[in-house]
Amino acid sequence: MSSLSPYAKLNEAEQARLEARRKTRKRIAIISLSAIILVGVVVATVLGTASNRSDAKKAAGVDHQPLASSIKAMCDVTFYPDSCQRTLSSLENSKEIQPAAVFKLAVQSAMAELSNAALHLSESGILDGIHENMTATALKNCHELLSLALDHLNGTLSAGSKSLFQVMDDLKTWLSSAGTYQQTCLEGFESASGALKTAITNHLKNSTELTSNSLAITKWMSEVFGSVKLRRRLMSFPEQHGHDEEPEWLHPKDRKLLQSSADLRKIANIVVAKDGSSKYKTITAALKDVPEKSNKRFVIHVKSGVYYEKVQVDKKKWNVVMVGDGMTATIVSGNLNFVDGTPTFSTATFAVFGKGFIARDMGFRNNAGAIKHQAVALMSNSDLSIFYRCHIDAFQDTLYAHANRQFYRECNIYGTVDFIFGNSAVVLQNCNIFAKVPMPGQKNTITAQGKIDPNQNTGITIQDCTISPFGDLKSVQTYLGRPWKNYSTTVFLRNNLGSLIDPNGWLPWIGTSAPSTIFYSEYQNYGPSSYTKNRVKWKGLRTINNQIASKFTVGSFIQGNNWIEAVGVPYKYGL
Repeated sequence: MSSLSPYAKLNEAEQARLEARRKTRKRIAIISLSAIILVGVVVATVLGTASNRSDAKKAAGVDHQPLASSIKAMCDVTFYPDSCQRTLSSLENSKEIQPAAVFKLAVQSAMAELSNAALHLSESGILDGIHENMTATALKNCHELLSLALDHLNGTLSAGSKSLFQVMDDLKTWLSSAGTYQQTCLEGFESASGALKTAITNHLKNSTELTSNSLAITKWMSEVFGSVKLRRRLMSFPEQHGHDEEPEWLHPKDRKLLQSSADLRKIANIVVAKDGSSKYKTITAALKDVPEKSNKRFVIHVKSGVYYEKVQVDKKKWNVVMVGDGMTATIVSGNLNFVDGTPTFSTATFAVFGKGFIARDMGFRNNAGAIKHQAVALMSNSDLSIFYRCHIDAFQDTLYAHANRQFYRECNIYGTVDFIFGNSAVVLQNCNIFAKVPMPGQKNTITAQGKIDPNQNTGITIQDCTISPFGDLKSVQTYLGRPWKNYSTTVFLRNNLGSLIDPNGWLPWIGTSAPSTIFYSEYQNYGPSSYTKNRVKWKGLRTINNQIASKFTVGSFIQGNNWIEAVGVPYKYGL
Protein backbone atom coordinates (compact mmCIF):
# COMPACT_ATOMS: atom_id res chain seq x y z
CA MET A 1 0.00 0.00 0.00
CA SER A 2 1.07 3.56 -0.61
CA SER A 3 3.36 4.97 2.03
CA LEU A 4 0.86 7.81 2.49
CA SER A 5 -1.88 5.44 3.59
CA PRO A 6 -3.24 6.06 7.08
CA TYR A 7 -3.71 2.29 7.26
CA ALA A 8 0.03 1.63 7.04
CA LYS A 9 2.87 2.19 9.47
CA LEU A 10 4.88 5.33 8.66
CA ASN A 11 8.03 6.55 10.25
CA GLU A 12 7.77 9.70 12.33
CA ALA A 13 9.29 12.07 9.76
CA GLU A 14 6.99 10.87 6.96
CA GLN A 15 4.01 11.10 9.28
CA ALA A 16 4.82 14.68 10.30
CA ARG A 17 5.10 15.78 6.66
CA LEU A 18 1.86 14.05 5.76
CA GLU A 19 0.01 15.59 8.68
CA ALA A 20 1.29 19.08 7.85
CA ARG A 21 0.13 18.76 4.22
CA ARG A 22 -3.24 17.42 5.30
CA LYS A 23 -3.81 20.27 7.76
CA THR A 24 -2.88 22.86 5.13
CA ARG A 25 -5.27 21.33 2.61
CA LYS A 26 -7.98 21.19 5.25
CA ARG A 27 -7.64 24.87 6.13
CA ILE A 28 -7.80 25.85 2.45
CA ALA A 29 -10.73 23.54 1.86
CA ILE A 30 -12.73 24.91 4.76
CA ILE A 31 -12.22 28.47 3.55
CA SER A 32 -13.21 27.55 0.01
CA LEU A 33 -16.16 25.44 0.98
CA SER A 34 -17.45 27.98 3.44
CA ALA A 35 -17.89 30.38 0.53
CA ILE A 36 -18.90 27.95 -2.16
CA ILE A 37 -21.12 25.51 -0.32
CA LEU A 38 -22.28 27.06 2.92
CA VAL A 39 -23.34 30.37 1.41
CA GLY A 40 -24.05 29.29 -2.11
CA VAL A 41 -26.02 26.17 -1.23
CA VAL A 42 -26.90 25.89 2.44
CA VAL A 43 -28.03 29.45 3.05
CA ALA A 44 -29.90 29.30 -0.24
CA THR A 45 -31.74 26.17 0.82
CA VAL A 46 -32.59 27.64 4.20
CA LEU A 47 -34.14 30.64 2.47
CA GLY A 48 -36.06 28.16 0.40
CA THR A 49 -36.68 29.91 -2.92
CA ALA A 50 -34.85 30.14 -6.19
CA SER A 51 -34.67 33.90 -6.08
CA ASN A 52 -33.24 33.89 -2.58
CA ARG A 53 -30.71 31.28 -3.67
CA SER A 54 -29.60 33.52 -6.49
CA ASP A 55 -29.32 36.54 -4.18
CA ALA A 56 -27.32 34.55 -1.65
CA LYS A 57 -24.87 33.39 -4.29
CA LYS A 58 -24.41 36.89 -5.67
CA ALA A 59 -23.93 38.32 -2.18
CA ALA A 60 -21.26 35.72 -1.54
CA GLY A 61 -19.56 36.42 -4.83
CA VAL A 62 -19.68 32.78 -5.88
CA ASP A 63 -22.16 32.99 -8.75
CA HIS A 64 -19.60 31.81 -11.29
CA GLN A 65 -17.74 29.25 -9.20
CA PRO A 66 -17.81 25.92 -11.06
CA LEU A 67 -18.96 22.90 -9.10
CA ALA A 68 -15.67 21.21 -9.97
CA SER A 69 -13.95 23.71 -7.67
CA SER A 70 -16.35 22.81 -4.89
CA ILE A 71 -15.63 19.12 -5.31
CA LYS A 72 -11.89 19.73 -5.39
CA ALA A 73 -12.09 21.80 -2.22
CA MET A 74 -14.07 19.09 -0.47
CA CYS A 75 -11.69 16.34 -1.59
CA ASP A 76 -8.72 18.33 -0.29
CA VAL A 77 -9.73 17.40 3.27
CA THR A 78 -9.09 13.72 2.46
CA PHE A 79 -5.89 11.69 2.36
CA TYR A 80 -6.60 10.66 -1.23
CA PRO A 81 -7.88 13.73 -3.11
CA ASP A 82 -7.33 12.20 -6.56
CA SER A 83 -9.48 9.13 -5.88
CA CYS A 84 -12.01 11.37 -4.13
CA GLN A 85 -12.39 13.62 -7.18
CA ARG A 86 -12.82 10.60 -9.45
CA THR A 87 -15.49 9.28 -7.13
CA LEU A 88 -17.43 12.56 -6.99
CA SER A 89 -16.91 13.63 -10.60
CA SER A 90 -20.46 12.66 -11.59
CA LEU A 91 -21.75 15.46 -9.34
CA GLU A 92 -20.21 18.08 -11.62
CA ASN A 93 -23.28 17.88 -13.82
CA SER A 94 -25.59 18.76 -10.93
CA LYS A 95 -27.05 22.21 -10.44
CA GLU A 96 -25.79 22.35 -6.87
CA ILE A 97 -24.03 20.16 -4.35
CA GLN A 98 -26.32 18.48 -1.82
CA PRO A 99 -24.42 17.18 1.22
CA ALA A 100 -26.48 13.98 1.39
CA ALA A 101 -25.70 13.21 -2.25
CA VAL A 102 -21.97 13.71 -1.69
CA PHE A 103 -22.02 11.47 1.37
CA LYS A 104 -24.00 8.71 -0.30
CA LEU A 105 -21.85 8.65 -3.43
CA ALA A 106 -18.64 8.48 -1.39
CA VAL A 107 -19.88 5.58 0.73
CA GLN A 108 -21.44 3.69 -2.19
CA SER A 109 -18.12 3.88 -4.04
CA ALA A 110 -16.28 2.50 -1.01
CA MET A 111 -18.82 -0.34 -0.76
CA ALA A 112 -18.38 -1.21 -4.44
CA GLU A 113 -14.60 -1.42 -4.09
CA LEU A 114 -14.86 -3.43 -0.88
CA SER A 115 -17.29 -5.87 -2.49
CA ASN A 116 -14.86 -6.33 -5.37
CA ALA A 117 -12.00 -6.92 -2.95
CA ALA A 118 -13.99 -9.53 -1.02
CA LEU A 119 -14.92 -11.25 -4.27
CA HIS A 120 -11.30 -11.34 -5.46
CA LEU A 121 -10.15 -12.83 -2.17
CA SER A 122 -12.79 -15.54 -2.53
CA GLU A 123 -12.18 -16.43 -6.15
CA SER A 124 -8.55 -15.64 -6.89
CA GLY A 125 -7.16 -18.83 -5.45
CA ILE A 126 -4.87 -16.70 -3.36
CA LEU A 127 -4.11 -19.55 -0.97
CA ASP A 128 -3.59 -22.26 -3.59
CA GLY A 129 -0.69 -24.39 -2.50
CA ILE A 130 -0.53 -22.84 0.96
CA HIS A 131 -1.20 -25.30 3.76
CA GLU A 132 0.02 -23.31 6.76
CA ASN A 133 -2.82 -23.12 9.31
CA MET A 134 -2.08 -19.58 10.52
CA THR A 135 -2.40 -18.16 7.00
CA ALA A 136 -5.55 -20.12 6.23
CA THR A 137 -7.16 -18.88 9.43
CA ALA A 138 -6.09 -15.31 8.63
CA LEU A 139 -7.86 -15.52 5.27
CA LYS A 140 -11.00 -16.86 6.95
CA ASN A 141 -10.84 -13.99 9.41
CA CYS A 142 -10.35 -11.56 6.53
CA HIS A 143 -13.58 -12.71 4.89
CA GLU A 144 -15.42 -12.19 8.18
CA LEU A 145 -13.86 -8.78 8.71
CA LEU A 146 -14.68 -7.56 5.20
CA SER A 147 -18.25 -8.73 5.72
CA LEU A 148 -18.40 -6.66 8.91
CA ALA A 149 -16.95 -3.67 7.07
CA LEU A 150 -19.60 -3.97 4.38
CA ASP A 151 -22.30 -4.17 7.03
CA HIS A 152 -21.04 -0.96 8.61
CA LEU A 153 -20.80 0.88 5.30
CA ASN A 154 -24.29 -0.25 4.45
CA GLY A 155 -25.46 0.87 7.88
CA THR A 156 -24.38 4.41 7.11
CA LEU A 157 -26.74 4.38 4.13
CA SER A 158 -29.65 2.93 6.12
CA ALA A 159 -30.11 5.63 8.70
CA GLY A 160 -33.81 5.82 7.98
CA SER A 161 -35.65 9.13 7.80
CA LYS A 162 -33.34 10.83 10.28
CA SER A 163 -31.04 13.50 8.95
CA LEU A 164 -27.32 13.14 8.48
CA PHE A 165 -26.85 15.76 11.15
CA GLN A 166 -28.84 13.73 13.68
CA VAL A 167 -26.93 10.49 13.10
CA MET A 168 -23.47 11.95 12.47
CA ASP A 169 -21.96 10.26 15.55
CA ASP A 170 -23.26 6.91 14.32
CA LEU A 171 -21.89 7.49 10.83
CA LYS A 172 -18.43 8.39 12.09
CA THR A 173 -18.44 5.31 14.32
CA TRP A 174 -19.45 2.90 11.57
CA LEU A 175 -17.02 4.36 9.04
CA SER A 176 -14.25 4.25 11.65
CA SER A 177 -15.06 0.60 12.29
CA ALA A 178 -15.11 -0.21 8.56
CA GLY A 179 -11.55 1.10 8.32
CA THR A 180 -10.52 -0.85 11.41
CA TYR A 181 -11.87 -4.12 10.02
CA GLN A 182 -9.91 -3.73 6.80
CA GLN A 183 -6.75 -2.92 8.75
CA THR A 184 -7.22 -5.99 10.96
CA CYS A 185 -7.56 -8.12 7.84
CA LEU A 186 -4.17 -6.84 6.65
CA GLU A 187 -2.60 -7.39 10.07
CA GLY A 188 -3.51 -11.06 9.90
CA PHE A 189 -0.96 -11.52 7.12
CA GLU A 190 1.97 -9.72 8.77
CA SER A 191 3.84 -12.99 9.21
CA ALA A 192 2.92 -14.27 5.72
CA SER A 193 5.22 -14.30 2.73
CA GLY A 194 6.00 -10.98 1.09
CA ALA A 195 4.16 -11.92 -2.12
CA LEU A 196 1.00 -12.95 -0.29
CA LYS A 197 0.98 -9.88 1.92
CA THR A 198 1.45 -7.66 -1.13
CA ALA A 199 -1.41 -9.38 -2.95
CA ILE A 200 -3.81 -8.87 -0.03
CA THR A 201 -2.72 -5.25 0.32
CA ASN A 202 -3.28 -4.57 -3.36
CA HIS A 203 -6.76 -6.11 -3.24
CA LEU A 204 -7.75 -3.75 -0.42
CA LYS A 205 -5.99 -0.61 -1.63
CA ASN A 206 -8.96 1.06 -3.31
CA SER A 207 -11.50 0.16 -0.64
CA THR A 208 -9.32 1.42 2.21
CA GLU A 209 -8.67 4.68 0.38
CA LEU A 210 -12.35 5.30 -0.33
CA THR A 211 -13.38 4.34 3.21
CA SER A 212 -10.85 6.84 4.52
CA ASN A 213 -12.19 9.49 2.13
CA SER A 214 -15.78 8.85 3.23
CA LEU A 215 -14.77 9.26 6.85
CA ALA A 216 -12.87 12.50 6.15
CA ILE A 217 -15.85 13.99 4.31
CA THR A 218 -18.23 12.91 7.07
CA LYS A 219 -16.06 14.45 9.76
CA TRP A 220 -15.76 17.66 7.76
CA MET A 221 -19.55 17.83 7.37
CA SER A 222 -19.98 17.29 11.08
CA GLU A 223 -17.62 20.14 11.94
CA VAL A 224 -18.71 22.70 9.35
CA PHE A 225 -22.43 22.13 9.27
CA GLY A 226 -22.59 21.71 13.03
CA SER A 227 -20.80 25.02 13.52
CA VAL A 228 -23.48 26.95 11.69
CA LYS A 229 -26.36 25.03 13.30
CA LEU A 230 -28.01 24.03 10.04
CA ARG A 231 -31.55 22.97 9.94
CA ARG A 232 -31.54 19.21 10.06
CA ARG A 233 -33.88 18.91 7.10
CA LEU A 234 -31.09 20.12 4.82
CA MET A 235 -29.28 16.82 5.03
CA SER A 236 -32.18 14.40 5.24
CA PHE A 237 -32.15 11.00 3.63
CA PRO A 238 -35.24 9.90 1.75
CA GLU A 239 -37.66 7.99 3.93
CA GLN A 240 -36.57 4.39 4.43
CA HIS A 241 -39.19 2.56 6.45
CA GLY A 242 -38.03 -0.17 8.75
CA HIS A 243 -34.60 1.25 9.60
CA ASP A 244 -35.63 4.03 11.93
CA GLU A 245 -37.53 2.12 14.57
CA GLU A 246 -36.61 2.76 18.17
CA PRO A 247 -35.55 -0.46 19.89
CA GLU A 248 -38.20 -1.61 22.32
CA TRP A 249 -35.74 -1.87 25.18
CA LEU A 250 -35.26 1.91 25.05
CA HIS A 251 -38.79 2.50 26.28
CA PRO A 252 -38.98 4.13 29.75
CA LYS A 253 -40.64 1.10 31.31
CA ASP A 254 -37.44 -0.92 30.78
CA ARG A 255 -34.90 1.69 31.87
CA LYS A 256 -34.24 -0.06 35.18
CA LEU A 257 -33.86 -3.47 33.62
CA LEU A 258 -30.27 -4.05 34.65
CA GLN A 259 -30.33 -2.58 38.14
CA SER A 260 -30.82 -6.01 39.66
CA SER A 261 -29.16 -9.25 38.59
CA ALA A 262 -31.82 -11.17 40.51
CA ASP A 263 -34.59 -9.54 38.47
CA LEU A 264 -32.74 -10.31 35.25
CA ARG A 265 -32.39 -13.98 36.15
CA LYS A 266 -36.11 -14.17 36.89
CA ILE A 267 -37.07 -12.94 33.43
CA ALA A 268 -34.39 -14.87 31.50
CA ASN A 269 -35.49 -16.22 28.14
CA ILE A 270 -32.90 -18.99 28.35
CA VAL A 271 -31.03 -20.59 31.25
CA VAL A 272 -27.65 -22.27 30.75
CA ALA A 273 -26.50 -24.75 33.38
CA LYS A 274 -23.36 -26.80 33.08
CA ASP A 275 -24.70 -29.36 35.54
CA GLY A 276 -27.52 -30.32 33.20
CA SER A 277 -30.34 -28.81 35.26
CA SER A 278 -31.44 -26.79 32.24
CA LYS A 279 -32.06 -27.53 28.58
CA TYR A 280 -28.79 -25.86 27.63
CA LYS A 281 -25.44 -27.04 28.95
CA THR A 282 -23.32 -24.66 26.87
CA ILE A 283 -23.53 -20.98 26.00
CA THR A 284 -22.91 -21.77 22.35
CA ALA A 285 -25.99 -23.99 22.21
CA ALA A 286 -28.11 -21.31 23.85
CA LEU A 287 -26.99 -18.64 21.38
CA LYS A 288 -28.26 -20.74 18.46
CA ASP A 289 -31.80 -20.17 19.72
CA VAL A 290 -31.47 -16.40 20.09
CA PRO A 291 -33.63 -14.62 17.48
CA GLU A 292 -31.78 -12.70 14.78
CA LYS A 293 -31.81 -8.90 14.45
CA SER A 294 -34.30 -8.46 17.24
CA ASN A 295 -35.08 -5.05 18.73
CA LYS A 296 -36.17 -6.74 21.96
CA ARG A 297 -33.76 -7.63 24.73
CA PHE A 298 -33.06 -11.36 24.95
CA VAL A 299 -31.79 -12.42 28.38
CA ILE A 300 -29.57 -15.45 28.92
CA HIS A 301 -28.86 -16.53 32.51
CA VAL A 302 -25.63 -18.50 32.74
CA LYS A 303 -25.49 -20.34 36.05
CA SER A 304 -22.30 -20.67 38.07
CA GLY A 305 -19.56 -22.89 36.73
CA VAL A 306 -16.56 -22.82 34.43
CA TYR A 307 -17.59 -23.15 30.79
CA TYR A 308 -14.70 -24.40 28.66
CA GLU A 309 -15.82 -23.25 25.24
CA LYS A 310 -15.04 -20.68 22.59
CA VAL A 311 -18.11 -18.45 22.41
CA GLN A 312 -19.06 -16.12 19.57
CA VAL A 313 -22.11 -13.86 19.64
CA ASP A 314 -22.85 -13.61 15.92
CA LYS A 315 -23.34 -10.25 14.20
CA LYS A 316 -27.04 -11.08 13.65
CA LYS A 317 -27.66 -11.64 17.35
CA TRP A 318 -28.73 -8.19 18.51
CA ASN A 319 -29.51 -6.93 22.02
CA VAL A 320 -28.39 -10.01 23.93
CA VAL A 321 -28.12 -9.65 27.71
CA MET A 322 -25.96 -12.28 29.40
CA VAL A 323 -26.05 -12.40 33.19
CA GLY A 324 -24.04 -14.75 35.38
CA ASP A 325 -24.07 -15.59 39.06
CA GLY A 326 -21.00 -13.46 39.78
CA MET A 327 -17.81 -12.35 38.06
CA THR A 328 -15.83 -15.21 39.57
CA ALA A 329 -18.72 -17.68 39.77
CA THR A 330 -19.71 -17.85 36.10
CA ILE A 331 -16.55 -18.06 33.96
CA VAL A 332 -15.99 -18.73 30.27
CA SER A 333 -12.49 -20.16 29.81
CA GLY A 334 -10.23 -20.99 26.88
CA ASN A 335 -6.59 -21.22 25.87
CA LEU A 336 -6.22 -20.40 22.15
CA ASN A 337 -3.06 -18.40 21.50
CA PHE A 338 -0.68 -17.03 18.91
CA VAL A 339 2.32 -19.23 19.70
CA ASP A 340 0.34 -22.40 18.99
CA GLY A 341 -0.73 -21.07 15.59
CA THR A 342 -3.90 -19.01 16.03
CA PRO A 343 -4.01 -15.38 14.77
CA THR A 344 -4.69 -12.90 17.57
CA PHE A 345 -8.16 -12.08 16.21
CA SER A 346 -9.19 -15.74 16.57
CA THR A 347 -7.78 -16.36 20.05
CA ALA A 348 -10.64 -14.71 21.95
CA THR A 349 -12.34 -17.00 24.41
CA PHE A 350 -15.47 -14.85 24.16
CA ALA A 351 -16.09 -12.72 21.05
CA VAL A 352 -19.07 -10.41 20.53
CA PHE A 353 -20.24 -9.00 17.17
CA GLY A 354 -24.00 -8.44 17.54
CA LYS A 355 -24.88 -4.86 18.46
CA GLY A 356 -26.26 -3.83 21.84
CA PHE A 357 -24.65 -6.69 23.80
CA ILE A 358 -24.63 -6.50 27.61
CA ALA A 359 -22.78 -8.76 30.03
CA ARG A 360 -23.22 -8.58 33.77
CA ASP A 361 -21.62 -10.61 36.59
CA MET A 362 -19.62 -12.75 34.15
CA GLY A 363 -16.01 -13.88 33.93
CA PHE A 364 -13.93 -14.25 30.74
CA ARG A 365 -10.56 -15.97 30.85
CA ASN A 366 -7.75 -17.09 28.59
CA ASN A 367 -5.44 -19.34 30.57
CA ALA A 368 -2.83 -19.96 27.86
CA GLY A 369 -0.24 -18.20 30.03
CA ALA A 370 2.37 -15.53 29.44
CA ILE A 371 4.61 -17.88 27.48
CA LYS A 372 2.00 -18.14 24.72
CA HIS A 373 2.06 -14.38 23.98
CA GLN A 374 -1.15 -13.03 22.36
CA ALA A 375 -4.12 -14.80 23.93
CA VAL A 376 -7.36 -12.80 24.15
CA ALA A 377 -9.92 -13.41 26.89
CA LEU A 378 -12.65 -11.04 25.63
CA MET A 379 -13.09 -9.32 22.27
CA SER A 380 -15.95 -6.92 21.56
CA ASN A 381 -16.98 -5.53 18.18
CA SER A 382 -20.50 -4.84 19.42
CA ASP A 383 -21.65 -1.26 18.97
CA LEU A 384 -23.20 0.17 22.14
CA SER A 385 -21.95 -2.78 24.20
CA ILE A 386 -21.75 -2.75 28.01
CA PHE A 387 -19.75 -4.92 30.39
CA TYR A 388 -20.81 -4.43 33.99
CA ARG A 389 -19.12 -6.12 36.96
CA CYS A 390 -17.16 -8.54 34.79
CA HIS A 391 -13.86 -10.36 35.38
CA ILE A 392 -11.50 -10.28 32.37
CA ASP A 393 -8.29 -12.25 32.88
CA ALA A 394 -5.32 -13.25 30.72
CA PHE A 395 -1.73 -12.11 30.13
CA GLN A 396 -0.86 -10.49 26.79
CA ASP A 397 -3.80 -8.91 24.88
CA THR A 398 -6.44 -9.68 27.51
CA LEU A 399 -9.18 -7.26 26.43
CA TYR A 400 -9.54 -6.61 22.70
CA ALA A 401 -11.84 -3.59 22.45
CA HIS A 402 -11.71 -3.96 18.71
CA ALA A 403 -14.28 -1.57 17.21
CA ASN A 404 -17.41 0.56 17.76
CA ARG A 405 -18.62 2.16 21.02
CA GLN A 406 -18.07 0.27 24.28
CA PHE A 407 -18.46 0.87 28.02
CA TYR A 408 -16.93 -1.05 30.94
CA ARG A 409 -18.03 -0.36 34.50
CA GLU A 410 -16.74 -1.89 37.76
CA CYS A 411 -14.84 -4.63 35.96
CA ASN A 412 -11.63 -6.34 37.08
CA ILE A 413 -9.10 -6.56 34.24
CA TYR A 414 -5.81 -8.48 34.51
CA GLY A 415 -2.86 -8.72 32.15
CA THR A 416 0.74 -8.00 31.22
CA VAL A 417 1.59 -6.77 27.69
CA ASP A 418 -0.84 -4.45 25.83
CA PHE A 419 -3.64 -5.99 27.83
CA ILE A 420 -6.24 -3.36 26.96
CA PHE A 421 -5.98 -2.78 23.22
CA GLY A 422 -7.90 -2.20 19.99
CA ASN A 423 -9.46 0.64 18.02
CA SER A 424 -12.90 1.13 19.50
CA ALA A 425 -14.25 4.23 21.19
CA VAL A 426 -14.20 2.86 24.72
CA VAL A 427 -14.56 4.19 28.25
CA LEU A 428 -13.51 2.11 31.26
CA GLN A 429 -14.99 3.60 34.41
CA ASN A 430 -14.59 2.62 38.07
CA CYS A 431 -12.68 -0.53 37.12
CA ASN A 432 -9.83 -2.32 38.88
CA ILE A 433 -6.89 -2.80 36.52
CA PHE A 434 -4.25 -5.28 37.64
CA ALA A 435 -0.81 -5.72 36.07
CA LYS A 436 0.45 -9.30 36.46
CA VAL A 437 3.93 -10.76 36.41
CA PRO A 438 5.05 -11.16 32.76
CA MET A 439 7.66 -13.42 31.21
CA PRO A 440 11.25 -12.76 32.28
CA GLY A 441 12.60 -9.74 30.43
CA GLN A 442 9.17 -8.45 29.41
CA LYS A 443 7.77 -5.05 30.32
CA ASN A 444 4.12 -4.51 31.19
CA THR A 445 2.07 -2.08 29.11
CA ILE A 446 -1.52 -1.49 30.13
CA THR A 447 -2.80 -0.08 26.82
CA ALA A 448 -2.03 -0.30 23.10
CA GLN A 449 -4.51 1.82 21.18
CA GLY A 450 -4.80 1.28 17.43
CA LYS A 451 -6.13 4.46 15.80
CA ILE A 452 -5.05 4.38 12.15
CA ASP A 453 -6.69 7.50 10.74
CA PRO A 454 -6.91 10.95 12.38
CA ASN A 455 -10.56 11.21 11.36
CA GLN A 456 -11.59 8.14 13.33
CA ASN A 457 -13.55 8.87 16.52
CA THR A 458 -11.72 6.15 18.45
CA GLY A 459 -9.55 5.94 21.54
CA ILE A 460 -9.26 4.54 25.07
CA THR A 461 -10.47 6.49 28.10
CA ILE A 462 -9.65 5.12 31.55
CA GLN A 463 -11.54 7.09 34.19
CA ASP A 464 -11.86 6.80 37.98
CA CYS A 465 -10.14 3.41 37.94
CA THR A 466 -7.62 1.90 40.35
CA ILE A 467 -4.42 0.55 38.81
CA SER A 468 -2.55 -1.92 41.01
CA PRO A 469 0.01 -4.75 40.86
CA PHE A 470 -1.13 -8.36 40.99
CA GLY A 471 1.88 -10.20 42.26
CA ASP A 472 5.46 -9.06 42.88
CA LEU A 473 6.34 -6.45 40.25
CA LYS A 474 9.35 -4.92 42.01
CA SER A 475 11.68 -6.00 39.19
CA VAL A 476 9.17 -5.37 36.38
CA GLN A 477 8.76 -2.09 34.52
CA THR A 478 5.09 -1.24 34.00
CA TYR A 479 3.85 1.53 31.72
CA LEU A 480 0.51 3.20 31.04
CA GLY A 481 0.75 2.21 27.40
CA ARG A 482 2.59 2.29 24.11
CA PRO A 483 1.51 3.67 20.70
CA TRP A 484 0.47 0.75 18.52
CA LYS A 485 -0.46 2.99 15.56
CA ASN A 486 0.40 6.48 14.35
CA TYR A 487 -2.70 8.12 15.84
CA SER A 488 -2.93 6.14 19.07
CA THR A 489 -5.25 7.99 21.45
CA THR A 490 -5.35 7.18 25.17
CA VAL A 491 -6.40 9.33 28.11
CA PHE A 492 -6.18 8.56 31.84
CA LEU A 493 -8.67 10.69 33.83
CA ARG A 494 -8.66 10.90 37.63
CA ASN A 495 -7.36 7.40 38.31
CA ASN A 496 -5.59 6.06 41.37
CA LEU A 497 -2.16 5.10 40.00
CA GLY A 498 -0.42 2.67 42.31
CA SER A 499 3.35 2.61 42.77
CA LEU A 500 3.86 0.17 39.89
CA ILE A 501 3.99 2.74 37.02
CA ASP A 502 7.47 3.58 35.71
CA PRO A 503 8.34 7.30 36.09
CA ASN A 504 8.59 7.61 32.28
CA GLY A 505 4.92 6.70 32.13
CA TRP A 506 4.83 5.57 28.50
CA LEU A 507 6.88 3.13 26.42
CA PRO A 508 7.79 3.57 22.71
CA TRP A 509 6.51 0.91 20.34
CA ILE A 510 9.87 0.92 18.60
CA GLY A 511 13.02 3.00 19.05
CA THR A 512 13.17 5.73 21.65
CA SER A 513 10.29 8.00 20.70
CA ALA A 514 6.77 8.02 19.26
CA PRO A 515 5.01 9.68 16.31
CA SER A 516 4.07 13.28 17.00
CA THR A 517 0.57 12.47 15.79
CA ILE A 518 -0.45 10.37 18.80
CA PHE A 519 -2.64 11.81 21.57
CA TYR A 520 -1.69 10.66 25.06
CA SER A 521 -2.67 12.49 28.21
CA GLU A 522 -2.98 12.18 31.98
CA TYR A 523 -5.46 14.42 33.76
CA GLN A 524 -5.84 14.83 37.53
CA ASN A 525 -4.70 11.33 38.42
CA TYR A 526 -3.56 10.70 41.96
CA GLY A 527 -1.61 8.11 43.89
CA PRO A 528 2.09 7.17 44.08
CA SER A 529 2.68 7.07 40.30
CA SER A 530 0.68 10.16 39.32
CA TYR A 531 3.67 12.54 39.46
CA THR A 532 4.33 13.50 35.81
CA LYS A 533 7.55 15.52 35.97
CA ASN A 534 9.70 12.62 34.74
CA ARG A 535 7.38 11.48 31.95
CA VAL A 536 8.70 10.98 28.40
CA LYS A 537 9.07 14.24 26.44
CA TRP A 538 7.03 13.26 23.40
CA LYS A 539 5.19 15.85 21.36
CA GLY A 540 2.20 13.54 21.36
CA LEU A 541 2.01 13.51 25.17
CA ARG A 542 -0.42 16.38 25.71
CA THR A 543 -1.24 18.58 28.66
CA ILE A 544 -5.00 19.13 28.64
CA ASN A 545 -7.49 21.30 30.50
CA ASN A 546 -10.93 20.50 31.87
CA GLN A 547 -12.65 21.32 28.57
CA ILE A 548 -10.54 18.94 26.52
CA ALA A 549 -10.66 16.23 29.19
CA SER A 550 -14.45 16.39 29.10
CA LYS A 551 -14.40 15.39 25.44
CA PHE A 552 -13.15 11.95 26.48
CA THR A 553 -15.94 11.21 28.95
CA VAL A 554 -19.02 9.02 28.54
CA GLY A 555 -21.32 11.84 27.48
CA SER A 556 -19.08 13.24 24.75
CA PHE A 557 -16.81 10.43 23.63
CA ILE A 558 -19.32 7.57 23.31
CA GLN A 559 -22.60 9.54 23.60
CA GLY A 560 -23.57 7.24 26.45
CA ASN A 561 -26.21 9.39 28.10
CA ASN A 562 -28.92 7.66 26.04
CA TRP A 563 -27.91 4.07 25.48
CA ILE A 564 -26.25 3.45 28.86
CA GLU A 565 -28.90 5.20 30.92
CA ALA A 566 -31.58 3.32 29.01
CA VAL A 567 -30.61 0.02 30.62
CA GLY A 568 -30.02 1.25 34.14
CA VAL A 569 -26.26 0.63 34.41
CA PRO A 570 -24.59 3.20 36.69
CA TYR A 571 -22.23 5.60 34.98
CA LYS A 572 -20.70 9.04 35.27
CA TYR A 573 -21.67 11.34 32.39
CA GLY A 574 -18.71 13.74 32.56
CA LEU A 575 -15.73 14.39 34.80
